[in-house]
Amino acid sequence: MKKITISKVIIYIVLTLIAVLYVAPLVWIVLVSFKTNAEVFSNPFGVPQVWQLGNYIFAWTKGKLGVALWNSVFVCVFTLAISLLLGAMAAFGIARMRFKLSGATLTYFMIGMMVPVHCVLIPLFVMFSKMKITTPLFEIRFTNSLIGIVIPYITFALPMTIFILVGFFRSMPGELFEAACIDGCSIYKTFFSIALPLSKTGIFVTGMMSFVNTWNELLVAMVFISDPEKKTLPVTLTYFVGPYATNYVQMFAAIVIAVIPTIVVYSIFSNQIVEGLTAGAGKG
Repeated sequence: MKKITISKVIIYIVLTLIAVLYVAPLVWIVLVSFKTNAEVFSNPFGVPQVWQLGNYIFAWTKGKLGVALWNSVFVCVFTLAISLLLGAMAAFGIARMRFKLSGATLTYFMIGMMVPVHCVLIPLFVMFSKMKITTPLFEIRFTNSLIGIVIPYITFALPMTIFILVGFFRSMPGELFEAACIDGCSIYKTFFSIALPLSKTGIFVTGMMSFVNTWNELLVAMVFISDPEKKTLPVTLTYFVGPYATNYVQMFAAIVIAVIPTIVVYSIFSNQIVEGLTAGAGKG
C-alpha cells in the first residue's frame, strides 16, 4: 500500500479546488440555460424547476446558430489545415535544412507574434475591400466573405505554429534524415514520411491553440462580414444582447452550444495535447 504524505494531500486538495473553480461556472451556465428569465433572478444557483428545452430551440432556429456553427466550422477547418501544413513545412526548412538565413527567417516569423491583429485591422479591411478575383464562372471578394477572414486567421496562426514546431524538428535525431537521404528519399518524402509523423504531438498542440483562437475570434469576423448568413458563432452570440434588454436564458443556451465543440475536441485529443505540452517543455 502506497504511503500518503501530507504534501500529496495538499496537492490533491489544491487541484480539486482549481477543478471546481473551472467547472463550476460552466455548470452554472448550463443550469441557467434551462430556466426562465424570472427563475434566473428568483433562483439563480439552484436546479431549474421546469427544464426549458425551448431556449435551445430558439437559439438554434431564431438565433441562426446552425448557420453560424457551420460558418465557424468551415473557417476553423481551412485555417487549421493550411496553417498547420504551411507552418510545418516552414518549421522543417528552418530547423533541418540549415541554410544561412534560417535564423533570420525564424526571427522574421517571430516578429509576427508581437503584432496583434487589431493593429492591422483597418489597413487589412481597406486593402481587402479593393481586392477581388474575377473569372468567367465566379467572382471572389475578400470582404463579406469567409475567405476574407480565413486569410488573416492563417497569417496570425503561422508564427506560433512555426515557433513550436521548430523545436520539435530540431529535437529529432539527425541520423534519421541522413539515412533517408542515403536511401534516396527526396526532401518532400522525408518531410511527409518521417518528420511529420514524428511531430504529431506538436501538431496537436499548435492545432488546438489555433482552433481555440479561431473559434473564439470576434473582432475580425465582425468587421469583415456584414451578411448575417455568413456570421461566425462569436458574432452571432452578440445578437442575443439587446440595447435595452437581454434574454439571458436564450443567450446562455447559445453560449452552451458555442462551447460544446471546443470541449468535445479537447476531450478527444486531451492525451495527445498533454503529451505534446510535456514533450515540448524540453525542446527548442
